[in-house]
This record gives sequence, structure tokens and C-alpha cells, in this order.
Amino acid sequence: MKKKFHFIFFFFIIGKVLFSQVPQLNESSKVSLLTCATGDELYSAFGHTAFRIQDPALGIDVVYNYGTFDFNQPNFYLNFTKGKMIYSLSRRNFESFLYEYELEKRWVKEQILDLSLNQRNQLLAFFEENYLPENRDYLYDPLLNNCSSITGDILKNQFGDAIVFDGSYLEKRYTFRQLVRQFMDVNTWSMFGIDLAFGSPVDRQATVQEHMFLPYYTMEQLRHTTLNGKPLVKRERTILDYSEHIQNIFFPLSPLFWFILLMAFTGIITYFDHKHKARSRWLDFSLLFVTGLAGTFLFLLWVAADHTSTPYNYNILWAFPLNMIVSFAVVFQDRVPQWVPKYLWSALGLIAIMLLLWIIKVQIFSPVLIPLLLTLAIRYVYIIKYSKL
Repeated sequence: MKKKFHFIFFFFIIGKVLFSQVPQLNESSKVSLLTCATGDELYSAFGHTAFRIQDPALGIDVVYNYGTFDFNQPNFYLNFTKGKMIYSLSRRNFESFLYEYELEKRWVKEQILDLSLNQRNQLLAFFEENYLPENRDYLYDPLLNNCSSITGDILKNQFGDAIVFDGSYLEKRYTFRQLVRQFMDVNTWSMFGIDLAFGSPVDRQATVQEHMFLPYYTMEQLRHTTLNGKPLVKRERTILDYSEHIQNIFFPLSPLFWFILLMAFTGIITYFDHKHKARSRWLDFSLLFVTGLAGTFLFLLWVAADHTSTPYNYNILWAFPLNMIVSFAVVFQDRVPQWVPKYLWSALGLIAIMLLLWIIKVQIFSPVLIPLLLTLAIRYVYIIKYSKL
């Protein structure tokens, strides 16, 4: 253990001395982009991108990684919800960076960039300036400013109009929601939650450069990028070769299964309520309260958070915040208050408007919602009819 500690301490001191002043790279140096495969955890579901700089003559082999975050940050989850998530640029030895991907059995591919020595030194100076404590933190945005999208920004900022991103390789330009769904199955709780939180802004077409918020698209884009009229990528190689991680969905644990089950359960309860001229107040309360609570959260994401992807979220047309108040009006007495049927007709109208917005593609909703919408419609209509008894 002592030897290991001395080795780490020695490496730390050497690193501090080596980078206290930005060294000048030699002709044998290389600057490359690393693309890492998708993983099993939600934060790794889209892959990863980082820069690597090597200089055998100087003994440099480091990775500049803009995807560093800390779960132990104060108010981590609150800041994430509010859209104030701070990510950082980290600098690590290449071997220690690679070790994590070996453990997780995720492939890593490298694209060596065709840069002059001056351009390589320019990028190294930029990364070292960016790595200073006062510069390394940045405000993270999952679609517009992440570890992958920042690649295009850096290349553009450093080389200006000499960098040209050719988007002719794209079969079509996708929306942000379509791009996310390429990496996550719609019928998973993670994707359902993302679809629920995303507002209509993510249903616009992404620009060619905006596709680069996904690491796989960044890797493909670099193959179709030129610098001063010449291909930016000199050559590619695979550093770690593993198979893609495949998402296996167990249908009985999926949201669609549970929403279908809820719809069937609600249908059965409503049938017996109708037969006995009764009303299951606990069911009405549960549906109204939960949808109202969800709508309140979505509304706060719209108006009180700094996310670029959560405003103008028309999911609140079915998960209407006022449902939470109405739930208490229908639970304490068997007789339905006179104003409730009018409210429920309005709620059904809002669901109809939501479906219209879906049809004309103002916002694309999760298809998993369909049985849930039918569940609400069944119960709303029954309460309206019951109020006339």
C-alpha cells in the first residue's frame, strides 16, 4: 500500500510540474477524439466523448473530459431538477480513463485529427487554460451543452470558418426527441420519464452541429468534417473492442404493461360501480391527485427551472395541476359537487386538445400514455354520469 501511495504521489507531483507551464508539443504528438460506447446506467446510456493528447517525447498521454460531475455536490439532485447542473473539465491519465471502460466492457474508438503542430499546441493551451480552477466548471445542458456537443463548439471556436461540418451523411435531420429515442426504448420507465419532462422545444429539428450532442453522431460527424478543405480525421482505430450494450426490456416491468393493467382495473371497478350505482371515491381521488401532482411538477419545470428542454410542455393538459385540488372535492362525500362535472368536461376537452397537438406535431407525446389517457377518460365520463343519478 505504501509503494502504491508513493507512486500516486510521485505521479501527482510530476503532473503538477509538467503542466505548471504549458509545454510545447513535439512533431510526434497527436490530438484525438475518443468516443465511448453506451452503458447500462442512465447517465451513460448515450455514450461519451473526450479529447486525448499524446506526446511520447514529453511522456504526455492525458484525456480532457468535459463529462465530469459529482453526486456529492451540495444539492446535486435539486440543482439537476432546477437546470443548474454544474459539470467540470477533468484531466486524467489515459490509462486510468480507459480502465473504467474495460471494467464496464464498453468499446472505445479513437479518431486522430489531422492538425499542424501549431494547431495541436493551440488546442493544448486551450485545454490547459480551460482546466484552471476558475474556468473548468460549466453550466450543463443535456441537449445543447454537454461533453459531446462541446466538441463542435471547441473546434469552431478554435479554428473558425476553416472548420466545416458537412451534414450530407444524415439521412434526414432529426428532432431532439427522435435522437434521444434512438438510444432508449420508448417502453422503459427512463424514456417515459424523459418524454414526460420534455416540452415542445425538443420537437424541432436539430441543426447539423446540434446532432453532435450525441457522441455517436459526433464521431460520424468528424468523418464528414473538413479543416481548411482537408478531412479533419487522419485515421481511426479501435482501442477497446466490445459488443454494444443491448437494452433488454422485461414487459411485465414496463410502463405500458402497468398502464394497461391500470386501465383494465379501472374498467372493472367502473363496471361494478355502474352495476351497483356506487362510486369508488378512493379510485377517483387517486387518479386526480396523482395526475395533479405530476402536472404541478411539470408546470414548475416549465416556469421555475432553467432547462431549455422543459418549457411549453403540453403534458399538463392531461396531468392538469388543478386535478390535485379537485381530488379532495370528490373524496369526502359520495355526492359529487355540482361544479365537478363541468370541470371534468373541461378536462376531457383538454385531453382532446392534447391529442390534436400530437396529430399536428406541435409536441410528440409518449405512446405509452394512450392506456393512461383512456383510464382517465373512462373515469371522468363515469363521474359525470354518476352525478346525474
